[in-house]
Amino acid sequence: MTSATHPVAPHHLPAFITAPGETDVLMVTMAVILLVSVLGFGILFLTLHTLPERIAHKSHKLQFEIVAVLGLLALFTHMHIFWVAGLLLALIDFPDFGGWLGRIAGSVERIADDRSSGAAKTPPETADAGRGDAAPGAREVVGGRHDGNGESTIPKLVPANTGS
Repeated sequence: MTSATHPVAPHHLPAFITAPGETDVLMVTMAVILLVSVLGFGILFLTLHTLPERIAHKSHKLQFEIVAVLGLLALFTHMHIFWVAGLLLALIDFPDFGGWLGRIAGSVERIADDRSSGAAKTPPETADAGRGDAAPGAREVVGGRHDGNGESTIPKLVPANTGS
């Protein structure tokens, strides 16, 4: 048998048609392009998806956790309204009322402690000035300014030797 071409077949074949047993270069090229484009699209999608969380994290927002949860909800439920809400929360800067209110509460507490004791208190650095008769370990803690651990920093001096 001879390999004669069909009379209707073209005399030359296009470059993308390969002979039997040879590597199909077009298929390999398209497989690589498909793989790179799917990976690139996935990376782009996840980068855009985490945009609100990255914005909130960079600017140290108080609502960072809420933005992160909204991002996860949008990812797993495919409801884009959660992503939009997270983006809006990441872009809005809420004032820190907790810091102001904490300082106000601390000041009011100190004023109340000073008024309830009735006596004028002296700061700790001036309380020991001129007093050499007090023993070093004979101090009692009373109300007044607090050092952060909940204890007062204003000492009340108690004489070490009360007998003559």
